[in-house]
Amino acid sequence: MVIDQVHDLQKVYRKILHSMSRPGTITSFEQKADSISKSLPCNEAVFLCALTLFDAEVTFHIIGEQEKSERLAELISSYTMSNKAPHDQADFIIALQGNLTKEIEKAMNVCKSGDLINPQNSATWILESVLISNQSGVTLTGPGIEREALLQTGYDEHFWMARNLRTKEYPLGIDCIFADFSNQIACVPRTTKMVATEVI
Repeated sequence: MVIDQVHDLQKVYRKILHSMSRPGTITSFEQKADSISKSLPCNEAVFLCALTLFDAEVTFHIIGEQEKSERLAELISSYTMSNKAPHDQADFIIALQGNLTKEIEKAMNVCKSGDLINPQNSATWILESVLISNQSGVTLTGPGIEREALLQTGYDEHFWMARNLRTKEYPLGIDCIFADFSNQIACVPRTTKMVATEVI
């Protein structure tokens, strides 16, 4: 690992904040991802998000094939000192690529979404994607979006329906970070409204 865990990750953090404040905007991690020399069980963008956002005070849960999930959990814990937790208690949930629709829906139905006193006590999702684009997909509206934005993430209408159920009672909800294999991210915070278009 040749990435600077202070200087480089501060830049990654600013990029995440930029994307979260401008939902649907695609931001590149490519320069920072090129600094990762270790072979990973996930794409580099997912790992950079975890390195940047996790610390000893937070917990995480990984949805994915068992061998990959266990290896990724060991790596994340060793670098960040964060700990694994069940999906209904975790501060962050990482969803890896794979045929995981049912597992993701189950976790989304029970993950933390905060309460009226502490709405910030909710889960942030980091979702591994094949390729993010603004060419098609769901239509996003809300704070940080001038009119509307298109976002293609590779996740189908079942995912978005489950997500919408968890964000319908603002300020409760979940925040999502999509991270693809081209080292790009796009964020969809709880304040963003989503309408499915013809192509998901």
